[in-house]
Amino acid sequence: MPKSTLFAALLLVAFASAASAQQPPTVRIRGTIEAVDGAMLSIKSRDGADMKVWTTDNVAVFGVAKTDLSEIKPGSYIGVTAMPEPDGTQKAIAVHIFPENQRGAAEGFRPWDLRANSTMTNATVAETVKGTDGQNITVKYKDGEKKVVVPPATPVVTFVAGDKSELKPGAKIIIFGAVKKDDGTLEANRVNVGRDGITPPM
Repeated sequence: MPKSTLFAALLLVAFASAASAQQPPTVRIRGTIEAVDGAMLSIKSRDGADMKVWTTDNVAVFGVAKTDLSEIKPGSYIGVTAMPEPDGTQKAIAVHIFPENQRGAAEGFRPWDLRANSTMTNATVAETVKGTDGQNITVKYKDGEKKVVVPPATPVVTFVAGDKSELKPGAKIIIFGAVKKDDGTLEANRVNVGRDGITPPM
């Protein structure tokens, strides 16, 4: 490899490493709002910890609303919180349907922290068929596909536009990626709030 090419390659690696190092760590928060003081939310997390989260001036608030399994159709973009089964399928714990303008959000399959060993698959529905144990759904994402079984009692929710007035004591919330600042404070530009008293199930 010519020295100039090697130098360019090394520079590229250095820039990529610097870029990844600059990404601040994020924290996923599930809990209940206990108090609101201007832009700051005091949250009791699901494990009992007291957390303070600053919301940005342009914070996006989304309601998490119940919907029906029948709303999941071929072409729907969904997120499936699930437990892996011995046969390789994913048994859904919860399903959320993304609105069209959020298609492609965090696409793929990854470990999740709802329960030990749980997973999350954000993908497009390729096929949905009634099965003996519930609805059998095939979802496809850019790196592969998963077979998902959705038992009849599985909570199914969707995201709907909300506003800051929903950020109030008693609201059940999930923040997917609060940014942890250098001084240890947490900042969120999106908060998802359970509608009608529900706890976001994902």
